[in-house]
Amino acid sequence: MPSYLITGTSRGIGWEFVNQLSSDPGNIVFGLVRNKSTVEAQVPEEWSERTNVHILQGDITDYSSLQSAAAEVAGITGGGLDYLIGNAGAVAHFDAYDPIGVLGEQPEALERELMHLLRVNVVGNIHLFNLFVPLIRQGEGKKVIAITSGQAALDMIPRLSIELSALYAISKAGLNTAVAKFSAQYDKEGILFMSICPGLVNTGRYNEASPEQAERVKVMMKSFAEYAPDFKGPSTTEASVKDILSVINKASVSNGDGGSFVSHYGNHQWL
Repeated sequence: MPSYLITGTSRGIGWEFVNQLSSDPGNIVFGLVRNKSTVEAQVPEEWSERTNVHILQGDITDYSSLQSAAAEVAGITGGGLDYLIGNAGAVAHFDAYDPIGVLGEQPEALERELMHLLRVNVVGNIHLFNLFVPLIRQGEGKKVIAITSGQAALDMIPRLSIELSALYAISKAGLNTAVAKFSAQYDKEGILFMSICPGLVNTGRYNEASPEQAERVKVMMKSFAEYAPDFKGPSTTEASVKDILSVINKASVSNGDGGSFVSHYGNHQWL
């Protein structure tokens, strides 16, 4: 039975990963969340007949909780894990509407927010991957996926003059680099590490924007539409996860995908 562990599964993309993967009774699906009791209670409400979903307690900023989660997974699967999807991450409100020069007017806040993003999005995932590699090594699928962001695509930032979410983009670029380094170490063992952007997904990030902030977001969306004429706005979590899983299933070390940073289309078309 193929086994999957997805982090950050209490809502949004992570919850949808669990939904789509557990719809196949042949899969074993582990969801790592910070509040196990709350999410565990939702599982029978959503999927009353699915016995292949296991909700685990864990926080990617808590090393000991990740150790415990790895041990719990190994105990259920017999020691292996086929697929690890690092979906958990932090998104800051602080940098959502202002460019980095304006953020710099609050140096202490800038440093605090950036260090938090780095701790969650980069350091947390490094610990996650290191702790689960022994299980991945014993699995059949041997794929480790980081859910990243097109905001970290260095060619796109100047091309579209994307000023917003600077600190978030910096942290995701760091994550992509870490993934490439993991790939450099483990591809010789046939373990695939890669970063995948889910596209622009409707997660409610800008729901509380003021009129002035909404105008800045509108300018960014306009640049997205100019870049991709077929872009109609944020996609659903259902569509995004379906696309990502297609990319994961097609990707392999032998195809040269190790360490790559791609979109939900499997290429560098970000929208």
